[in-house]
Amino acid sequence: MADDPHYAKRRRQVRISPIWIVPVVAVLIGLWMVYNGFVNRGPLITLKIQNAEGIEAEKTPIKTRNVEIGRVETVRLSRDFSHTIIEARLNVGSERMLNAETQFWVVKPRIGREGISGLGTVLSGAYIKLQPGHAETPQRDFEVLEQPPVAPQDAKGLRLKLISGLGNSLSTGDPIFYEGLTVGRVEATRFDSKARRITHQVFIQAPYDSLVTSATRFWTASGINVDVGASGVKVNFESLESMLGGGITFGVPEDVPPGQPVKSGATYELYPDRASAREGSFDRFIEYVLLIEDTVRGLEAGAPVEYRGVRIGTVESVLWDLRGGRADVVQLTIPVLVRIELQRIERGVNEMTLEQWRSRITGLMKRGLRASLKTSNLLTGSLFVDINFYPNAHAYKLRTFHDRQVFPTVSTGVAKIEQKVTNLLEKLNALKIEQILDKLNRNLEVSHIALAQLAKTTQTVNGLLDDQATQAMPNNLNETLVELRKTVQSFSGDSEAYQRLTSTLERLDALVQELEPMARTLRKQPNALIFDKRERPDPQPKAFRQ
Repeated sequence: MADDPHYAKRRRQVRISPIWIVPVVAVLIGLWMVYNGFVNRGPLITLKIQNAEGIEAEKTPIKTRNVEIGRVETVRLSRDFSHTIIEARLNVGSERMLNAETQFWVVKPRIGREGISGLGTVLSGAYIKLQPGHAETPQRDFEVLEQPPVAPQDAKGLRLKLISGLGNSLSTGDPIFYEGLTVGRVEATRFDSKARRITHQVFIQAPYDSLVTSATRFWTASGINVDVGASGVKVNFESLESMLGGGITFGVPEDVPPGQPVKSGATYELYPDRASAREGSFDRFIEYVLLIEDTVRGLEAGAPVEYRGVRIGTVESVLWDLRGGRADVVQLTIPVLVRIELQRIERGVNEMTLEQWRSRITGLMKRGLRASLKTSNLLTGSLFVDINFYPNAHAYKLRTFHDRQVFPTVSTGVAKIEQKVTNLLEKLNALKIEQILDKLNRNLEVSHIALAQLAKTTQTVNGLLDDQATQAMPNNLNETLVELRKTVQSFSGDSEAYQRLTSTLERLDALVQELEPMARTLRKQPNALIFDKRERPDPQPKAFRQ
């Protein structure tokens, strides 16, 4: 019966309870979430920062253009405890922003030369800002900048390198001026300890980048520039910002061609001031050596070389390279290296023009062109090189000193003045000062006695003037003059006394006229008053009788 096909067969079946559907679905959802989280997980980056002030794990966001694109996951110290390492997770799709040009910096309240920034983080807290780069090389490790960048990497403009010596106080963020207008900023400053020079990376924003050419010169803006000249005192300053922190100014010197446009990465020299920048534009010159027999005290590098008051060159070095002229050192001459800057004389100087000028100057030397040292400032004693014609100078002989042509010199008035001063001092030393001082002391004693006597006389005169009789003398004199005036008036033509005097004088005159004959008679015959006045013939002697 068991094999009878007409009977039904029973089979045991396994049934699954519907309650197992819930955990299965939960597992599937979990797996899907894990897969989705792994697939949609953004890149993990590592940031190196010196100080993690204001940075907190799981709280500090990473933003770009004020949009959150990630968050800090961990903050820890490095193994050598020299810096802080931050690990942050960015959102999906941020990989394109991470390359060699990407920059990170912390946004927080800052007070700088440009003002106050980051005030919005006072309440919300600091955050890390990302500046996307455009390089092709991907990167996941970055260093956080201490200061925000001056300009984005893709900003329109020029990035230049300025090389300067020591002594300037420029730092990141300092302004760059053109005719008083801020056109750029200093992006970075690096000091080369081997070359002892400072390299500044600057950014000139568009459209002002077209102002920079191959002839442009850069110099430090000191804030205030005081120029004292024949026309008066001139005071110039770029801006209040440059007065407080300094900056950089650029321009094309006068009488210099404008030059050609340049590209980013060009290198320029940073001069300390405007005058030095102008001097640096004269790059076409001829070098000569002056063998000075006089003193060079007061002559310094940078002193002008002038021809009849017009500057034509510059002193490069004083006591220049003694290796090439030991014989001249024995002769007590001091080599001075100068350069004749032809661009001060004419424009468009080239190599051919240099050779023509060299031959021309040599011909002028044969005609008496000589160099000498003269005083430019009597107060400071500074000297300059003066070039002029001296027809009576010695004949010129072509000489070289360490591969440089020797420019002939003549003795200057400075040495003559010093010689005269020396002779005067020797004469003063030869004087018998002690005897002179003894006589001077005696004269002073005599003068002291005379002054004492004069003082006594002055006191006597003062006593006499203070006496009442002396003070009354003018009144008595006035009274006497009044009486004399009255007396004189009494002898006028209308007065009785004058008429009496006139009558008396007339009678006296008549009496004199009457006595005049008698006076003539008495003069001829004194005895006329005794004897008769009749004239008798002269007695005649009698004849001799024989």
